[in-house]
Amino acid sequence: MAKKVLIIGGDAVEALEIFYPYFRLKEEGFEVDVVAPTKKSLKTVVHDFEPGWETYTEKPGYNFGWVTKSLSEVNPEEYDGLVIPGGRMPEYVRVVAPDDVKMTVRHFFERNKPVAAICHGPLILATAGVIEGRKMTSYIAVKPEVENNGGVWIDQEVVVDGNLVTARAWPDNPSWMREFIKLLKQL
Repeated sequence: MAKKVLIIGGDAVEALEIFYPYFRLKEEGFEVDVVAPTKKSLKTVVHDFEPGWETYTEKPGYNFGWVTKSLSEVNPEEYDGLVIPGGRMPEYVRVVAPDDVKMTVRHFFERNKPVAAICHGPLILATAGVIEGRKMTSYIAVKPEVENNGGVWIDQEVVVDGNLVTARAWPDNPSWMREFIKLLKQL
C-alpha cells in the first residue's frame, strides 16, 4: 500500500511550495491529500525579488484545484507524512483553524512521523508548540518566531532534525523534498 502524505494549504500559499511537493510526491508514488480551511480551489501567490525592493513582492499565482477536504475533516492517523508550504497561508490558517492545525501537527510530532516545512511554514509549527529545542531553517522573516519559540535557526538550504525537514524558500525545493522523501521511504 502506498504511503499517504498530507499537505496543509490555503489561500495565499506560495505557488511553487505547494505545486512542487504535490507533483513530486505523486511522481514518487505516494498518495497525496491537500487540505485547507475550506474545500475549494486555492488562490496561490508568487513571491519574487525585484530590483529596488528591499523585501519580496507578491503577485497572483495559478489556482490550485486539488484540495481533498477541509482541515476540520482531517484524521491525521491516516497519514505517514506532513508538508507545510509557505507564503502568507500559514499566518492565515493558524488563525482561522487553530485547533485543527494544532491537533494535526502535534499528531505527527508525537508519533515521530516525517514533517516538511518551508518558508513561512514554521509559523504553523510555532502555533502547534513543537519548535522548542529543534534545529531548523525558514525564510529569514520567520527567524525571530523560531528563536522566540525555543528553536535554533540555521541559515542553510535544508535542515534535517529527526523527523523535521525545513527549508528557506522555493529555490530550496529540490533539497527539501529529497530529504523528506528519504524519511518517508525509511518508514
